[in-house]
Amino acid sequence: MTLSNKHYLTLDNVTASYGDQTAVDGLTIEVPKGELLSLLGPSGCGKTTTLRMIAGFVKPTMGRVILNDEDITRKPVHARNIGVVFQSYALFPHLTALDNVGFGLRMRQVDKAKCRERAAAALETVGLGPYKDRYPTQMSGGQQQRVALARALVIEPDVLLLDEPLSNLDAHLRADMRSEIRSLQQRLGITTVFVTHDQQEALAMSDRVAVMSKGIMEEIGKPEQLCDNPRSAFTASFLGARTVIEGRSENGVFRAPGLSCTGAPDGATRLVLRASRLRITDEAGPLTLPGTLINAAYLGDTWEADIQSAAGTIRVIVPSDLPPPPLGAPCSLQAQPGGATFI
Repeated sequence: MTLSNKHYLTLDNVTASYGDQTAVDGLTIEVPKGELLSLLGPSGCGKTTTLRMIAGFVKPTMGRVILNDEDITRKPVHARNIGVVFQSYALFPHLTALDNVGFGLRMRQVDKAKCRERAAAALETVGLGPYKDRYPTQMSGGQQQRVALARALVIEPDVLLLDEPLSNLDAHLRADMRSEIRSLQQRLGITTVFVTHDQQEALAMSDRVAVMSKGIMEEIGKPEQLCDNPRSAFTASFLGARTVIEGRSENGVFRAPGLSCTGAPDGATRLVLRASRLRITDEAGPLTLPGTLINAAYLGDTWEADIQSAAGTIRVIVPSDLPPPPLGAPCSLQAQPGGATFI
């Protein structure tokens, strides 16, 4: 799918305050039609409040929400053609899957026969056609999630909003569902905003990711860009297992206590070490970093190890066929390509 260059959904300097607390502070994001944008960040960073401003559940204290060239900032929720999937799914327990999906159409005064036809088609789209007469209590968590998704899609929304929809699923099902949602979103070409605190979900599903912290956007970009060349120390530390070390560069060498790394640009003040691209080895390379192994955990396909050094504790993730040395053993770290970057 080729994304449009035109900005379809715009958050223009939006702020949301509750008394003297600011949940979102001057956020500006432009989303082209057909893009899946993830809002990624820890709890309390403002990502769900941002989603609720798009939906109309929260009115911005300042700023505008613009959809397809229309200012919808003050438009009521029911007048916005926006589909929402909540973290809790919010299904009606006394209604069948078919009736749950058709609820939004009935509220829009769609003819009863047409409503059932469209609801049945939406259930087929998410692979639940045979389950249309089941009640939520008769369905698994993954099936309930699909019903909630079908209910959001059946109204043919201008924008689809997903608020941590996978957090209640087990790890295996969550991985399957994120692939299914992404495939469906791309096939239908729906502009989608996805809220998550899970880095893997954001990276796997998104065209772009907006990293948020304390009500502001730290950084926005393609997943590969944010992982390989983060501009923000918060982004670098939040996106997976990375260690950010403060220091200074001089004549192409970054230095910190007990550490040096060549290839540093002038003015660099932080070194980002990417755990999965470090190796425990005595071989020479751009990084000089001795330490002591203080922790090691076997995770099946990988080992996760912590090295205590003068520069701090460094996390290392290595393949399971390259086990770390015994606890307490002295060791040295080396960076593979992309393992050491600078901010």
